[in-house]
Parts: sequence; C-alpha cells; structure tokens
Amino acid sequence: MKDIRKVTFLGTGIMGFPMAQHLLEAGFEVTAWNRTKEKAEPLASQGATIADSAEEAVRKADAVIAILENGPVVTEILLGRELGQHAPADTLFIDMSSIPPSLARDHAAKLQVAGQRYLDAPVSGGQGGAEAGTLAIMVGGEAADMAQAEPLFSAMGRGRHVGPVGCGQLTKLANQAIVGITIGAVSEALLLVKAGGGDPAAAREAIAGGFADSRILQVHGERMLKHDFQPGGTVAIQLKDLDNILQAAREAGLRLPFTECAREGFAELAAKPETAKLDHAALLLWLESMNEPHSLKP
Repeated sequence: MKDIRKVTFLGTGIMGFPMAQHLLEAGFEVTAWNRTKEKAEPLASQGATIADSAEEAVRKADAVIAILENGPVVTEILLGRELGQHAPADTLFIDMSSIPPSLARDHAAKLQVAGQRYLDAPVSGGQGGAEAGTLAIMVGGEAADMAQAEPLFSAMGRGRHVGPVGCGQLTKLANQAIVGITIGAVSEALLLVKAGGGDPAAAREAIAGGFADSRILQVHGERMLKHDFQPGGTVAIQLKDLDNILQAAREAGLRLPFTECAREGFAELAAKPETAKLDHAALLLWLESMNEPHSLKP
C-alpha cells in the first residue's frame, strides 16, 4: 500500500481551514475546495492548489478528506457529484464530518462499489483543537486503511481506530452525549451555588482537580460565568448531534433519558434565531429562563 502524498481537502470552514494548514505544514501536497471558493483561497499562499470544483479537486488524489456541514451535504458532495468516479481507483476517502452512523455505512458501501476505500473519522476538540493540531479523531473502517491514514491524522491530532465503518460516528455521538449532558450539569451546578448565596466562580475553582472536574467545567463553566457565548460549537450543531444520538439509540433499541432532556433545552434555544448560533454553553440561558430572576450574569 503506497504512502499518501496528494491530499484533497473538501470543506475549509472554521475547522477545515486550520486542518488543511497542518497538512501543508506536514509536507503533504494539498488541493483544497470549498463551496465558497473565497474561504479556500488563502491556503494558496501556503502552498495549496485551489480547485474550482470538487470533481476537479479529486482527480489526482491519494486521499480525499471531507469535513462538511451535515449528512445531506456530505451525500450531495461525495455521491451526488460522483466523486468516486472522478478520483483515481483505490483512493482513500476520509469523512471527518459528523453524520449519522447509518449514513456513513451507506456512503462507504457506495464508494466501495466505485472502487474506492472509506474511513469515517469525525473529530472532537472544536476550533481550538483544529488550530492547535490536537483534535481527537475517532476512526471507523478497515485497520489497514487506518494505518495508511495515520500520518494524516497525526498532522491534525490523535487518531484512534474504534471499529468497522460507522463506529467512528458512533463514538463521536458518545462524545457529544457526554458534552451535551455535562453542559447541562455544569449549568445547574453553578446556578445552584449562585441561587444559594455562594460564589459560583469560587465554587468552580474549588471543584477543579476533584472527581467532578472536566473540560466542560473549565472551558464552558468560564463562558457561563462571563455570559460569553460567542460560538465555538453552536447550539444548532449540538441539537443536530443529539438528534443523531437519539436516532442511533432507537436503531439499537435503547432509551437515553438524559440525552432526551438535554435535547429539549437545545431544541428550545435552536428555535430562536437570537440563540441558535450561540455557543452550546448557552444551554445555561434555557435553565435561567425557567428560574428567573436567578442568573449567573455578572
């Protein structure tokens, strides 16, 4: 199995752009494409080739990486544009978008019919992790394909093989269940301290290092205390992930009541234009709205 040198990168948004930069820094030959071409063009000054179409972008690829908005967009780009027919035979397609596991398996099957290989490899770590090159990458597919893709993943973060196709997406859903539910727990905990007469900032520091410490408490807890909800991962994206979690749970014959409760809050926020695009730490606002006049607002 040959080494990967020529990489096509589809989707250069807030996550994809720095990921493509890290691949360039690692010495890969990168061809980039984005539906809004202007978002990809700054990569040209760093050595990337900017393609006018997705079909053109994949023509000489050893590997094709996609990180796109959602499942329907991935389907439209990978399958609707028949990229499997435009890429060289035996190209490794790596979808790093967050989509339902069942859709990943469908994409894999159809690309395999076209003579291509496939990994689903969603990421966790947000914009900060993408910029720092420290993303957690959850990979489903054949072990041999994972081994070939390892240098790519190492340039962007830390890849781990978690099972056959679809299991990368399933692991990302597990990650997002923990994130969504824990944001709710941190919101409730800090609001409880404030309502009871305590100092929520001091309480957060006191908890740090103990059994309840977490990245959510550290990063999103600070956002909540400042009421600073400039978006990283948005309310709308978190709702999409929770819907995918509950879909996967139904397919597995499970009921996930904590996820259902978290979804209720995110759904109410996502229904309002003024809150849908806020950071998902804004789940606090939903909790505050049912507990007026109690608030963490400084």
